[in-house]
Amino acid sequence: MTPAPAPEIPPAKTDWRERWLAMDRWLAAQHAFWLPVPFATPEPGWTREQPALARWLEALDEASVAVYETDGAALTEALAPLLPALAERRALLHLPFLGGTPDPLPETQAVDMPGRKRLQSGALAGALKPLAHPVLDWCCGKGHLARTLAPHVDGPVSGFEWDAALVRDGNDLARRYHDHVTLQHQDVLADDLPWPDAHHGVALHACGDLHRRLIRGATTQCWPRLSVSPCCFHLTGEARYTPLSRLAADHSRMPELSRAMLRLAVRETVTAPARVRRQTVQQQVWRLGFDALQRHLRGVEEYLPVPSHPTRLNHEGFAAFCRWAADRRGVPLPHDVDWDRWLVEGGRRQRQVRRHELLRHLFRRPLEVWMVLDYAVFLEERGYRVRLGTFCERALTPRNLLLDAERVPAQGLR
Repeated sequence: MTPAPAPEIPPAKTDWRERWLAMDRWLAAQHAFWLPVPFATPEPGWTREQPALARWLEALDEASVAVYETDGAALTEALAPLLPALAERRALLHLPFLGGTPDPLPETQAVDMPGRKRLQSGALAGALKPLAHPVLDWCCGKGHLARTLAPHVDGPVSGFEWDAALVRDGNDLARRYHDHVTLQHQDVLADDLPWPDAHHGVALHACGDLHRRLIRGATTQCWPRLSVSPCCFHLTGEARYTPLSRLAADHSRMPELSRAMLRLAVRETVTAPARVRRQTVQQQVWRLGFDALQRHLRGVEEYLPVPSHPTRLNHEGFAAFCRWAADRRGVPLPHDVDWDRWLVEGGRRQRQVRRHELLRHLFRRPLEVWMVLDYAVFLEERGYRVRLGTFCERALTPRNLLLDAERVPAQGLR
């Protein structure tokens, strides 16, 4: 039997509403710096309104760019004189550390478990202890998190996972190591999802609609506790971002956000092998060179997205790539294209894009925190007392935010 929707209970007194409102105002006021995508927008409006800022970024040498790509604090400090609004960024992002003593699975039992996943699960376990209710590991994979939590749970541990092969392997692991864990093959987005009663829902890096389904559903079921580390906010079936909380729905000043815009929140600079980095730069140069060429030929300042190209083109050169891209987008090419000219232009644009992205990336974490603050406010609106903070260092995972919410008995609220 499906329980009735949870009654609207006055929220416990915290400052999450005020924190969300402050972040919303700040992000909305600075949207001209983070909303345009440098790859598709050669001259965003801020370059004309803040020419000194544009000159500073575009004058950076390669070594400085590499440093700033991984050190947002240093970039914020360097840019603050040119963009005074950045002075508020640190305070807006400050959140408490919720982690306790990490408690990962012993390495001998962490079969098929990547090392970083083992440490992340252990860090989350340390932040959540004690666990007083039956636990459901949401989108559990092979149940690595469930097995990590099981020794600390006063009750059964279960898991929902849509991939039947992972469920089978995970149950085999649980039996091998005598863990009190049972995984179930289940699509958590299904309309007929069998919500169990009175569970503690835990989700480590469930993506987009998956973690939002848990937040909405668990509160409707009046689950006593909910702990979520969200990830990949852009993986959603909705064309535009829809806030969860009434506060955000009624008072947000933010522009409408598409899935592509939400992706900014989880974009990180990844250190890849030198060969992969060189190939990535080459592909960017070619695509930006073609973009400049097609704008010139069409006489239209409009970016034309091009699908992933066949790997064979990596060895056939810039001209072959452009012919392929032009064919895909229906752009007629003249016979006398000066390929060297447009290749040089692609290189110039790639260097410019990389530097403009530095500024945009300063708004990644604020956008992520803005969305998670919306979740926190929603949970308070539904009668939960909410902790929001980090459960591990960003070096272990950049997606280190944790929402930990406990339902407050109605008679305990004032």
